[in-house]
Amino acid sequence: IIPHTFYLKQEGLLMAGEDWNSGLFSCCDDIKSCCYGFWCCPCLACTVSGLFGQNRCLPLCDICSPAVMSAFGIPLCVPPAGLALRVGIRQKYEIKGSLCKDIATSCVCVWCSWCQLHRELKYRNHTPAVLTIQSSAPIYLEFSPRTTGITY
Repeated sequence: IIPHTFYLKQEGLLMAGEDWNSGLFSCCDDIKSCCYGFWCCPCLACTVSGLFGQNRCLPLCDICSPAVMSAFGIPLCVPPAGLALRVGIRQKYEIKGSLCKDIATSCVCVWCSWCQLHRELKYRNHTPAVLTIQSSAPIYLEFSPRTTGITY
C-alpha cells in the first residue's frame, strides 16, 4: 500500500458563518500587511483588489470619487470600492456580518479595513486542504478548472 498525499486549494475552507480570520484591529497578526498599509494604503488597496480578482485600479475610485461627487453637490462619505470589495469577500467566503457593519467598518477605519481584507485573502489563498489516500492500485486524477471535486 502506497500512501499518496495531495494538497488542494479550496476557496471556502472555513465552515459557513465563520468570523473573519483576524479582527479589524489585529495588526500584530501580520506586521507586513499593516506596515504596507500604513506606508502606502492606496498600494495595499490595489493589491487587495488584484488578489480578489478585480481590477487593481478599482480602489483609486475611493480617492477620486469624493472630490468628483462633491463638485456636483453630492456628499459621499462611504468609499464605494472598499465597501464593494469588503461585501464581496464576506459573501464569497461566507463570513458572518451585515451590510451595516461593512459600511461602518469602511467609514470608520478605512486603513484597518484594507489591512483586514489583505490578511483574509492571504489566509484564504495560502491555506491548502490535505487529502491522504491509501491505495494499492494506481490512481488517476483529473482536475477540472473551477471545481474542487476530484474525479477518479
